[in-house]
Amino acid sequence: MRVHFVVHEEFEAPGAYARWAHDRQHAVTFSRLYAGEPLPSSPDGIDLLVVMGGPQSPATTIAECPHFDAAAETALIAACAVAGRAVVGVCLGAQLLGTALGAPSLPSPEPEIGSFPVTLTGAGRRHPLLEGFDECFDSGHWHQDMPGLTPDATVLAASEGCPRQIVAYGRFLYGFQCHMEFDPDIVEALIGSARQELAALDGRRFVQRPQELRRTDHRAANARLHVFLDRLVADQAAA
Repeated sequence: MRVHFVVHEEFEAPGAYARWAHDRQHAVTFSRLYAGEPLPSSPDGIDLLVVMGGPQSPATTIAECPHFDAAAETALIAACAVAGRAVVGVCLGAQLLGTALGAPSLPSPEPEIGSFPVTLTGAGRRHPLLEGFDECFDSGHWHQDMPGLTPDATVLAASEGCPRQIVAYGRFLYGFQCHMEFDPDIVEALIGSARQELAALDGRRFVQRPQELRRTDHRAANARLHVFLDRLVADQAAA
């Protein structure tokens, strides 16, 4: 399995996604855009594309962020979808996935920063890649927007603050607004990068303070994510 990661910022690392790929001995490549590494020019050489999060939005321009080219990323995502490759978008990546398929992102009803419960929808409880998951489980969050929905999209999980936490856009196309990949290093890096954001949102219902953020153990969410990814690549291989 050839897994390619698109990483927008050093402080939004792939975390448990990368650990899963290395533990399974998949062939792993990166586009670390913040470091000037290029995007792939085509889906060739990619079986699974994982597009990570970032402080940008799909509407962010190159003038606003020179290392972020939303049009190029959505073109790559769309090409992977057409070619039958698997795509997992995380946070900003989920919003880019929806945009690539014709569904622009929207503001979330509530900003969410911290660890909060995610609840499977009826479709999520029946979905083979989520079989055996608890109906409600904790996950990391760090967002103020959410992905758009195409006519064929299915919401698999929601939270009290955001109705679109896991979205299936196709058999091999999934958007995760939630951050099941978080670990202590990522959380600490995010805190360091977002002090003004945290101060501005202090007191909001679904925004935790740094001391709360640091206390969360994300290992159970990481384990669930690994089960999902194992099932995704097995389904793709079977197809």
